[in-house]
Amino acid sequence: MVAQNAQLVTAVPGPGSQALQERRLRAVSHAVGTGLPVFIDEASGGILRDVDGNQLIDFASGIAVTSVGNSDPRVVARVQEQVARFTHTCFMVTAYEPYVEVCELLNELTPGTHEKRSALFNSGAEAVENAVKIARYATGRQAVVAFDHAYHGRTNLTMALTAKSMPYKSGFAPFAGEIYRAPMAYPYRWPTGAAACADEAFDAFVSQVHTQVGEQNTAAVILEPIQGEGGFIVSAPGFMARVAQWCTDNGIVFIADEIQTGFCRTGNWFASEFEGVVPDLITTGKAIAGGLPLAGVTGRADLMDAVHPGGLGGTYGGNPVACAAALGAIETMRVDDLTDRAARLGELLTSRLQALAERYEVIGDIRGRGLMQAVEIVSDPVAKTPDPAVTAAVNAACHRAGLLTLTCGSYGNVFRFLPSLVISEELLDQGIGIFEKALAEALAR
Repeated sequence: MVAQNAQLVTAVPGPGSQALQERRLRAVSHAVGTGLPVFIDEASGGILRDVDGNQLIDFASGIAVTSVGNSDPRVVARVQEQVARFTHTCFMVTAYEPYVEVCELLNELTPGTHEKRSALFNSGAEAVENAVKIARYATGRQAVVAFDHAYHGRTNLTMALTAKSMPYKSGFAPFAGEIYRAPMAYPYRWPTGAAACADEAFDAFVSQVHTQVGEQNTAAVILEPIQGEGGFIVSAPGFMARVAQWCTDNGIVFIADEIQTGFCRTGNWFASEFEGVVPDLITTGKAIAGGLPLAGVTGRADLMDAVHPGGLGGTYGGNPVACAAALGAIETMRVDDLTDRAARLGELLTSRLQALAERYEVIGDIRGRGLMQAVEIVSDPVAKTPDPAVTAAVNAACHRAGLLTLTCGSYGNVFRFLPSLVISEELLDQGIGIFEKALAEALAR
């Protein structure tokens, strides 16, 4: 277990990481990017220790994956036990109990008390692809509607659903067909202001689907309750609930993409709960298995059972070791009440960010829930002009100071905060202090 204190013993990256980076450049495709070229040797809680002995505060959590930390004892114990028993049989060939246990938990924990079924996959993109397959099969329709600023994955279909071109889509076309895009209820950037955002965005969505797609042709609408890569955009209050109800009224499957928001991250088990939305299908992944690759689709039993036997699956989907990790991670989330912890630490994070916003006018907006929050950096607070250059400079300064951070947003100007849900208050506070110094440093240039 890594001691939960930050320390720098070399520059970041240090000589050990630099040597490994040289090997990486000779062996690994340059198309696979890395935000910070340090090589991690050990990690736990809110700390990553690199091969040079530097201990970095982790505000990324592997992009919201290691919510229970990087080496949660329950995850480790269950994985070790399962590895010793067997590593794989393929659930489609011979079944095993951990797959069933994970599905039972997903059916229990996801919103709604209706009868549900689940299926397991390897990644969030796979989960989204299969949710679309289920919706199309069950409805007999083809069209799928996504939103501006959405991110749903890097496969061909999920790239079509994703809004941002660079780096996700540029040069990879043609994409899957029958995908349509509607305006997102983005309060900070809605043309007529945040107060009108929910109503006007919903009206625009309904009109656009009616005229460009046709309700009778629409199989599904997919929405992230908080958009991830698009900039941690929390849709205007009431928007998601109205979209979900409109889907119900028109026989359209409403898919909530909770791959980044799920499993206690926002202060609820799932972000859909904040608006009382019960999705027809919900996609999960990232934090579900404490760092091992696992994802799921959970939904109404009639939808999940509509597809013919053999129509869903995959060689590694619901691998027994990953399922064991999920059982350990979910146990930790429950026993340690990580929903409450995320909410409490989220309040601390919000208050600190609000104090910064009062001092630095470049912080145009603060948004998010729990420990999924962001600030949007602008060069002109009135015109709300995105400032990706300052955002990148702040990010680089944080890295030099030993804080692992991430940016996002359609305009590259959003700084996101995704610490582990088990991070200490002291480390969280220290990390925010590093961010403030990095912001001041970038603005002084």
